[in-house]
Amino acid sequence: MTLLKRTEEYRVSTEEEAKAAIESFTQDAKEKGYTVSSASYTYKEKKAKGEVIDYGYLVKVTKVFNDFWA
Repeated sequence: MTLLKRTEEYRVSTEEEAKAAIESFTQDAKEKGYTVSSASYTYKEKKAKGEVIDYGYLVKVTKVFNDFWA
């Protein structure tokens, strides 16, 4: 059995952290033997009674380790 790709999700507090995380994944890709096929971040809010009580950024990255035919 061979791992082809993995999608990971992380929570960070700020937009700067989200951008830094994506940059880190793309830099680590060469050293750790994968490529980043997609990476994005989304702002999320948790509301209660119309008020924002918590917020954060969801970072989503898809790492490709092998091609199907490799």
